Amino acid sequence: MTQITIDSEQFDQLILQRLPTLMQQNPQIQGLVLDWARQNFAERQATDDRFYQLLGELKRDREEQNRKWDEQNRKWDEAKQEFDRLLDELARNREEQNRKWEEQNRKWDDAKQEFNRMNETIIALGKKLDRSITALGARWGIKSESAFRNALVGILETSFAVQVLNITDYDDEGKVFGRPDRIELDVIIKNGLLIICELKSSMSRSDMYTFERKVRFYEQRHQRQANRMLVISPMVDARAEKVAKQLGIEVYSDSMDVEEL
Repeated sequence: MTQITIDSEQFDQLILQRLPTLMQQNPQIQGLVLDWARQNFAERQATDDRFYQLLGELKRDREEQNRKWDEQNRKWDEAKQEFDRLLDELARNREEQNRKWEEQNRKWDDAKQEFNRMNETIIALGKKLDRSITALGARWGIKSESAFRNALVGILETSFAVQVLNITDYDDEGKVFGRPDRIELDVIIKNGLLIICELKSSMSRSDMYTFERKVRFYEQRHQRQANRMLVISPMVDARAEKVAKQLGIEVYSDSMDVEEL
């Protein structure tokens, strides 16, 4: 009888070919194979459980990552809102500072204007006081009447842009002083108006009547009626003021008080 020799590789191939049939025909072989499979591979149920377990872990990981991203986005949003709030606050502060600077500058401008106004007032009062002192000096012989008159003429010409003309006539008939004498008047002519002035350091009741007669003499001599009669004097007797009111003569204690010519 001939002996057949099979090497190990052929033997392995033979087993692989016969194993499915042997497992179906021989329960013992089937049991051995299953036992070996259980020892080396997980069962289907275990595999399914592990698969779903992994899916659950992946899902939880994704949810955790989403939660972290949401948390991070929330923090970014809060940080952006805080940044925007700070920018708005800075803008408001800048506007408030600008408003305060503008208010401060306005107050400085107002204070400067008020200072200038007060300074001008003080200067005007000083000039008025100087003229009053000059008038007192003239009355007591310290200053001449001519110097006082010249000062007032200068103020009128500077402040009102007019020219004061000194007119000298001779009263042959003595209508003014009761005897023939020279008559002097200060005349302002502007825009067709004739304004006759008396510029003196002091005015008495008789001086007021004399001035009115001088005006009428001038009107008759030059055939022209005066539109206004002005007396400018820092010292006017109370009785002289009553006479001036009766005669229609305007009286001013200072040349700066004269209404616009």
